[in-house]
Amino acid sequence: MSDNLGLAQLSDHLLIVAVVVYSLAMLAYAGDFAYGRRVKAAGAAGKAARPVPELAGVGASGGAATPGTPEGPEQPAAAVPPAATADSAPGDAGRLGPLIRGAIALTYLGLAAHVAGVITRGLAVHRVPWGDMYEFITALTCVTVIFFVALMMRYRAWHLGVFVMGAVVVALGLAQTIIYTPAGPLVPALKSYWLAIHVAAMTLSVGIFFVAAVLGVVYLFAERYSRRAAAGLSPANHGIMRRLPSAVELDRLTYRTVVFGFPIWTFGIIADAIWADQAWGRYWGWDPVETWAFITWVIYACFLHARATAGWRGWRAAYIQLIAFGCLLFNVLVVQTFLTGLHSYAGLG
Repeated sequence: MSDNLGLAQLSDHLLIVAVVVYSLAMLAYAGDFAYGRRVKAAGAAGKAARPVPELAGVGASGGAATPGTPEGPEQPAAAVPPAATADSAPGDAGRLGPLIRGAIALTYLGLAAHVAGVITRGLAVHRVPWGDMYEFITALTCVTVIFFVALMMRYRAWHLGVFVMGAVVVALGLAQTIIYTPAGPLVPALKSYWLAIHVAAMTLSVGIFFVAAVLGVVYLFAERYSRRAAAGLSPANHGIMRRLPSAVELDRLTYRTVVFGFPIWTFGIIADAIWADQAWGRYWGWDPVETWAFITWVIYACFLHARATAGWRGWRAAYIQLIAFGCLLFNVLVVQTFLTGLHSYAGLG
């Protein structure tokens, strides 16, 4: 018993460390975003710059698609990184400024503490560590950071870190203060192997949708700036905005992120129905959490359908995606907290 208590306290301390380190990383990302200066690669002088037509920063001409119109067929992932014309080449450690290198190092350090905190929580309670709302949020924010690191390594747009890490710090901070739940056993209805399957799928998909929502919000700001720059209402090469990928690329990154998370969310709903049949004798009972999970699924499906068939890109698609994430948040923070239903005991969908 004392060992379990010690592990639970260690988990709490590790997650607090993660919040602090993530906060420092966010400040470093913000500092580089606002004050970082271009660092040219050694030997680059005299070489002709490679043209980057649509992956330039948002301040560059042609950076955003016309609202509500297709920007042309989807292009494969380019060899040129999205932020290739920004103040540094984020994927090349030799070209990164000290602030962004420090931010990346802090992100990895915070993620290590975060993962260790989630694992020790599971060891303390002798089960998967997502059996209540507090554990669910700590796990999904961990997935968010892991997916952010993988996505940004792939597309080398580290300057988006200030937005993603800022959202993670807020969510994890709320979990540590307002939603915190001491380590303890599960209620009998949750003692099933489907807890590991269903909630793991939901945790993964919500973490991925979290990143997509942040990208969608950043896209709306970038797209608005591009339109104002095209109209002469804003400087065409604002130093801060040039650090972001283009609005077109942000739109594409958002779409690809949702495409990745949507099948996982779908599987989570199916697993929930199977678990419900075993626990309550029916696959679907229109419980409030089930209903809102289905509504969220429908809106994300509308987003993907609009992109694939109607050619909806730009701000219209971004708003659909953000409405879907808003429904997801409403389900997690309101429905599961204030409405009575079969999921009320767990705080999970």
